[in-house]
Amino acid sequence: MSARTLDKVPLEPRHVLEAARVSQETLRPAADRDWSTQAGDLDWDCRRTLDHIVDAPMFYATNLAMRSTQRLPNVRAGAPQAPIAQIIDVLEYSAAILFRLAEATPPEVRGFHSAGMADAQGFVAMACDEILIHTHDIASGLGLAYQPPAELCEAVLRRLFPWAEAGLDPWPGLLWANGRAPLPGRDRQAADWYWQCAPLSEWDGTVRKRKPAP
Repeated sequence: MSARTLDKVPLEPRHVLEAARVSQETLRPAADRDWSTQAGDLDWDCRRTLDHIVDAPMFYATNLAMRSTQRLPNVRAGAPQAPIAQIIDVLEYSAAILFRLAEATPPEVRGFHSAGMADAQGFVAMACDEILIHTHDIASGLGLAYQPPAELCEAVLRRLFPWAEAGLDPWPGLLWANGRAPLPGRDRQAADWYWQCAPLSEWDGTVRKRKPAP
């Protein structure tokens, strides 16, 4: 599939289900591994990272459903004693809740995120990004092969990182945009990278950066 064709793929609510499926297919064979190992370059271990993957879609669904104007607490508490296989299964439920909600949400509805007042598409895009990138972190820690679909990666890259150069190989481009890896001729992104989660029609044309903590 050419870069030109990929550029035309819009991000839709169904993509969060696809991201969850790809993550589950990657991680299930390793459910009996040692998940206390470090997840890639993160400070978290693989189990903590998996919990975060499951939490993210639910967190975004909560803020979208509540039309929040400030950060709301996550409604899902961690389950420290749950088997890894069970947590992997729960990802499907979390993604399905966001999918159903996003499908039914009018386009003008917004919810709070520190990166901007996101619409349903923005929340879905962030959930996809969390799932794809943190599955990469876990796969790196556990030594698993992992290659998410190019179409999915391209849709997420174009929705959240509109400043990324057209024609980038989608998966390496998404890793680069999330500060996980360099690209040929480009350094690895600094830790202040951020998302454009508000509608693309509101993007001011600049590269979004995370503001330093006060």
